[in-house]
Order: sequence, then C-alpha cells, then structure tokens
Amino acid sequence: MRHAFHEDLDKISDQLVEMTRLVGSAMSRATTALLDADIQLAQTVIDGDKAIDAMRESIDELAIDLLARQNPVATDLRIIVTGMRMSSDLERMGDLARHIAKVARLRYPDTAVPAEVRAEIVQMGNVAEKIVAKAGSVIASKDVKAAAELDRDDDAMDDLHRDLLARLMEGPWKYGVQSAVDLALIGRYYERFADWAVTVSHRVIYLVTGEWDEGITSMDHEEQEDDATD
Repeated sequence: MRHAFHEDLDKISDQLVEMTRLVGSAMSRATTALLDADIQLAQTVIDGDKAIDAMRESIDELAIDLLARQNPVATDLRIIVTGMRMSSDLERMGDLARHIAKVARLRYPDTAVPAEVRAEIVQMGNVAEKIVAKAGSVIASKDVKAAAELDRDDDAMDDLHRDLLARLMEGPWKYGVQSAVDLALIGRYYERFADWAVTVSHRVIYLVTGEWDEGITSMDHEEQEDDATD
C-alpha cells in the first residue's frame, strides 16, 4: 500500500507537469491568434481550456482521496495540499490564455494589436512561454535554486508591462479608446500569467523546504479578487 501511495504522489506531480505543457501551448496559440487575427486558432484555445479544467479536477479528486485514505503527514501532506494549490494556479494561467484568445476573437477580422506595439506583445508572449516551461521543469525536478530564478523572468515581464502602459499613456493614442482598453487588459493578462508561474515556483520551494513565502498568501487573496471580476 505504501508503494501505491507513492505512485499516486508521483502521479500528482506528473499531472501538474502536464498542466504546464497544456497551459504553455494555450498561451502560445493565444498569442499567435492575437497577433494574426486567427479566429480558428483563438477558438482552439477557448475550447481547449476545458481540458485544463478537467486535469485540475482530476488532481483535486486524487488528492482528496489520498487525504481520506492515507492520513498523510509531514512532507507527504505538503505534497498533496501543495499539489492542489498548484493545480489551481495553473488553471488560472489557462484562464488568462483563454482571456487573450477571447480578445482576438472579439476583434476579428481586425487585430487587437496595432503594428507599433506588436514587438512588445511578441516579447510578452515569449516570456510567458519561457516562464511556464521553467515552472514545469521546477515541478518535475523540485529544484529550489531553479524555482527562485523564476523571479527574474517575472521581472522581465513586469518591465514589458510597464513599457506597454507607457506607450498607451505617453501621448495621444491614435487607435482609439477601445484599442487602448484592449491592450491594457492584454498586458495585464500576460503580467498575471507570469505572476502565477512564480507562485507555482514558490510553492515548490515550500514543498521542499517547508518555509512559507508570504507572497503566496498575497497571490491567493488576489486569486479571489480575480474570480470576482471574471
């Protein structure tokens, strides 16, 4: 029974890594759909979010079953509870990719991204894909040092977000109010996506060391605020 228990713990980790792959693919396709006004691609992201939600539910069901049957303690308990929280974080990241795809669909056949800010959105998409891939690697390896390094990627995303907002505010925006609102939201979605990836990495640090990061608690509160405004 102990062997089966640890197999189930490994299954939670494997499913979390698979969630990062699905989320990364969703963000990659959402960015392409946004830039190219590709409504079919945008729809695949929107429809595919159900698979991410289903995987979160599968992880939670397995975790609850293990809590009920095995009464885990210490590190085993942290693995299960932290796994449930990470599945929630990754689901939120999938939702943000879906939000970007919805903007692309809403503005079709036009693109929501004017040519003069296209480079910024390309860079934000690249950083988002990079950071979620690193999060998957951190979950698989439980590498605390690598987990801490994700903060630097988040700093890069924050810089891009600030630059985008500065472009919108530095002078008359010739593309209209709706375009400015779209880009402000899009920038926020990318920025939040990176924030949640960092939260995943911090949960891995907690899993390994047992040391709690107050930033995780802050993000959990912000998740509740995000849910209220979706």
